[in-house]
Amino acid sequence: MKDIILTAEAHCDVPCGIYDPIIAQIAALSVIRMVDLINALDTQGKTDHNSLVRYIQTKEREATKCKDEIAIIWGDFIKPAHLEHYTGLHSIVHKIMSLSSAAKQHVSREKADELLKEVNKFSEIFWEIKNVPTKRAICPYLPSVEVVYPLVP
Repeated sequence: MKDIILTAEAHCDVPCGIYDPIIAQIAALSVIRMVDLINALDTQGKTDHNSLVRYIQTKEREATKCKDEIAIIWGDFIKPAHLEHYTGLHSIVHKIMSLSSAAKQHVSREKADELLKEVNKFSEIFWEIKNVPTKRAICPYLPSVEVVYPLVP
């Protein structure tokens, strides 16, 4: 009986300690890409129902993934001291939550771009907290927009 563990503690849902906003960034990029593909269908003057349904499903799934990934980092990694130092962080997270919902409700490139902009802001703060410098660069695939990348040694 002495080998039974009575208490286990972890700082997050999965106690790996691995946090990275890249999943949220890729999800936001995917939302932009799906909006572009949906809008391209409209300009071709024909309706490809199968593609339209797939694009919408993907856009909604990726918007939810973006929201979920930011919520995990927000809930499990961000501490009160971070909020005191980065006074705009709460507003950025709130905007990401709202814009992720808007991405599901609409087919708006403007809202999708704004979502990525806020995720990029969050990413810069996240990496600054971890003392990792970042750079902004155009992602090497469509939609070819600017993303924050950590500079690792």
